[in-house]
Amino acid sequence: MLKHKIMKRFVIALTLAAIMTASALAESPNKSQVVGPGGGGAMFHPTISPHDPREMLIACDMTGSYISHDGGDSWRMFNLRGAVRFFAFDPLNSHTMYAGTEALWRSTDDGASWSLVWPKASSVRGVQMSSDHSDESIISGANPVGDIVALAIDPQNSRVMVAAGVKDHNAALFASKDAGDSWEKLHDLPSAPQGVWIDPLSDPSHRDIYAGGSRGFTVRINQQWQERSAPAGVTLTDVSAGFSSKEGTVLYATSEKGIFISRDRGATWVPSSLPGQNAKVRAIATSLNHPESAYVSFSHLQADGKTWMGIARTRDAARTWTLEWKEAGVQAANVHDAWIPAISVDWAENPLDLGVADQNADLAIGTDFGRTMITKDGGANWNAAYSRRASGEGWVSTGLDVTTNYGYLYDPFDHTRRFIPTTDIGLFRSEDNGRSWIRSVKGVPPAWDNTTYWVVFDPAVKNKMWGAMSGTHDLPRPKMWRHTPVTQFKGGISVSVDGGRTWKPSNAGMPETAPTHILLDPTSPVGKRTLWAAAFGRGVYKSTDDGATWTLKNKGITQNEPFAWRLARASDGTLYVVIARRSEDGSIGTSGDGALYKSSDGAETWTPVKLPDNVNGPNGLTVDPQDSNRLYLAAWTRATSTHGIGGGIFLSQDGGKSWKSVLDRDQHIYDVTIDPRNSRRLYAAGFESSAWQSVDRGEHWTRISSYNFKWGHRVMPDLEDPAMVYITTFGGGVWHVSLSGPVHRDIVTPQLEVGH
Repeated sequence: MLKHKIMKRFVIALTLAAIMTASALAESPNKSQVVGPGGGGAMFHPTISPHDPREMLIACDMTGSYISHDGGDSWRMFNLRGAVRFFAFDPLNSHTMYAGTEALWRSTDDGASWSLVWPKASSVRGVQMSSDHSDESIISGANPVGDIVALAIDPQNSRVMVAAGVKDHNAALFASKDAGDSWEKLHDLPSAPQGVWIDPLSDPSHRDIYAGGSRGFTVRINQQWQERSAPAGVTLTDVSAGFSSKEGTVLYATSEKGIFISRDRGATWVPSSLPGQNAKVRAIATSLNHPESAYVSFSHLQADGKTWMGIARTRDAARTWTLEWKEAGVQAANVHDAWIPAISVDWAENPLDLGVADQNADLAIGTDFGRTMITKDGGANWNAAYSRRASGEGWVSTGLDVTTNYGYLYDPFDHTRRFIPTTDIGLFRSEDNGRSWIRSVKGVPPAWDNTTYWVVFDPAVKNKMWGAMSGTHDLPRPKMWRHTPVTQFKGGISVSVDGGRTWKPSNAGMPETAPTHILLDPTSPVGKRTLWAAAFGRGVYKSTDDGATWTLKNKGITQNEPFAWRLARASDGTLYVVIARRSEDGSIGTSGDGALYKSSDGAETWTPVKLPDNVNGPNGLTVDPQDSNRLYLAAWTRATSTHGIGGGIFLSQDGGKSWKSVLDRDQHIYDVTIDPRNSRRLYAAGFESSAWQSVDRGEHWTRISSYNFKWGHRVMPDLEDPAMVYITTFGGGVWHVSLSGPVHRDIVTPQLEVGH
């Protein structure tokens, strides 16, 4: 009966286009926003409106999408539940735009809300979310188009579209005459294209069409289809096309063998070289209406006795190039960046993707592994759009935030000092109530400073703290250990005595490992604190001398190379350790399932705690501070069937002897946290675009309606404002939202709406 309700509610939700947009930076009474340094992750598909050059779109690899209405000075995140493959602006209606994920979406109000275009809402039968990342696949009826991977819109009739679809590994072009409501097949393609273009200068009654991919271009010219192959032995890695009455049709491409250009509609290709030698080129983009101008991303270029990376530009259709952005180990004078060069000038590399405005070839965007950079003067200057300098050392996110973070932590002696442990960029510290952020890894060994999973403070010694730091990121996701043995993970415990400004290793007796959590016994003596660390792939380590030396304490833990992930301590001293699973779906057997252990003797010995039925992926455990037998377990679904089983939140009132499910609407719950001011109030977040709160000690849960990023990690209370919380995410920054803010939705996921 529940399954029937879910499906019915899903179809109704989509049919009624109940798909509202979520915005971390939306102007609203609750002042919701993304906080942190900004940037920090890969960004793609920079796209500029042909109507208003201040309106820009960018996607990231962590499911978020971003829109700016002020030329990149600020950004608002919106959520389409998956990574966007492309954006397209309606060439006639300035308020309409499209985005392609697993589905095709349309906004008619400048990105403020989105509705499903394809597959048709009436054909939708459900959403599959059983994978480890809760990736969403729409289950629909007949869909001859498959996944739409590229889209072009007729410049004189925006109801006419051409799309590239991929179904069962077969690619083809399809046409729609009713704005995507129905499609007819035009032509088969040799492979999935990287882009599709309609020649705006061609006859409107039978448009010329170009679809470019790794093997070359498939073109329709004068209603005749032709395959225009890439040069012999060349695989094209990026393509772009532009059209003008002066230059005609100009096609650009990059490859392992350099830049190629075609001025005869792809019939022949001519190599084009940058000044210098041995350049490797990556992204290339031209202006749709000014094809004489193009930008290309390069690295390994040898000139003047140095090796350069950056961006080159042509103004004469690849006859000559100038190196507009040129760096060789030192930031270029015309690159006005933010905090990322402090890590390494080439940490983010040369751009992964480029976008050029249709109407103004001097306006271009470059995106890479951590940054978005914009030029408004043809490459003479490049300015960071992901972060801005605050007063002093700190940096402030512009809303374009792709960081993965694990907590939002206050210094217990000084609430103006706060910390965000992150992936890829280490630990960040704020000295001004969280308004701006400073990277805070000085003294951490370079092999460890990639990721800080947690920090813990000495409750009696001001400025003293310990951190769990590692060179291995994104644990406990299986992608991190499937190809790298856990015994090769680097990392350890570091200690700071100056409030996180500087650190030094403190891991004697602990081999190189990936520590993912650290816990302190507040009843242990000052100066000889007892601490425990979860070491992923090794087990639990214990220190009784303030973290100076460590001893492995695995007696009773039966897993080989146990994936020790999280620790918890009850007020009566009972310890718990969560062992992450190896097997997403149980296919490895019980040896691959996660586990839960407890210790009543300070980790000297461990005994197993039976998990709830069907649970093989424990992810977090929280103990009620008023009742040591009251446990809250966050669980990851067993990856099977449409939505999986065994995920959600489970409650035990007898120390883990028995469990009951208290939340199953989100099957990918990351953790449960308790408000330190009121132990009846609990919070949780998961990977299904949801965050939750309970006001009755976990018996019942309701959505935190002002949050909807796809991948949530942990909800942390705002200790200065009980009406607000911080929500850390896997790739979407830290959200600061109201517990009673306005409802934000992009794609309504009915499994989360039942009973809400």
